[in-house]
Amino acid sequence: MILRLSSRRLSAILTPLLVVLVLGIPSLSPATTRGESYQQEIEDWRKARVDRLISEDGWVTVIGLLWLQEGVNTLGSSPSNDLVFATPKAPAIVGTLTVQDTLLHLEVAPAVEVTRNGEPVQSLDLQPDVSGEPTILDLGDLRFHVIERAGRYAIRLRDRQHPSRFDFPGIESYPVDPELRVEARFEVHDPPKKIPIPNVLGTVDQESSWGAVVFEVDGETLRLDALAEPGAKRLFLIFGDQTTGRETYGGGRYLYADAPDSEGKVVVDFNKAYNPPCAFTDFATCPLPPRQNRLVIRIEAGEKKFGRPHP
Repeated sequence: MILRLSSRRLSAILTPLLVVLVLGIPSLSPATTRGESYQQEIEDWRKARVDRLISEDGWVTVIGLLWLQEGVNTLGSSPSNDLVFATPKAPAIVGTLTVQDTLLHLEVAPAVEVTRNGEPVQSLDLQPDVSGEPTILDLGDLRFHVIERAGRYAIRLRDRQHPSRFDFPGIESYPVDPELRVEARFEVHDPPKKIPIPNVLGTVDQESSWGAVVFEVDGETLRLDALAEPGAKRLFLIFGDQTTGRETYGGGRYLYADAPDSEGKVVVDFNKAYNPPCAFTDFATCPLPPRQNRLVIRIEAGEKKFGRPHP
């Protein structure tokens, strides 16, 4: 039997075949394309994350956290100083830093070169980090500035050429799971409330929260109080889960999310959950998850433990 096909029917059969033969590959569905794009997004995010950690101002460069006392504080590598820069890269005497209420004043010792933005300084009032623009000072390979925590001041000291910058082993993470990029609804705290947030120093700070994100994972309804002032562009989430202290960092993990849209929706992407600075240095002041932010399920997404001791 001879099968006769119209030219239109023949064209309908051959056109897809010709496409495959010419291109040599099957066409990708939109879902496949989106999945590959999301995988790349997370891989790019992870690379940028490591790049920040090992930069000159990254957490792996921090080598000291030195608490100031009211009055005159002497600085330098000599053990006779009030605050000891425990590195041979520091002069025996760097100078003095005087704390008088909220005034912070640095006097640099003669023949010691401390610079700010590349310019030498001898006498200078300092701004702490809570001002938004802390005064950053360089001393050869060393860099330092003042931080304020719960009304107390400290010097955060960095070595910009710390070996950890150059032999950083990377951070192990869970496989990317698109199902753990969840859409949440934002429940407003009216009025905004203060939440007690403990930290690794053993103190508790009262932080502002104007709402919580509420979402579902594996049929379980969950919520996390978000830290942010009303009108903020991003929400800061500190959480623990049933991997905490096992596969993931014992002090919980952090996560940022964009502020809710006009319909009160928030995307919470646990694939971007990351370790606090305390996972990389002993000289950070990391906040810990409040009790209500300790989830009853496992969140198998984001960063795992880093290869150093953990609480």
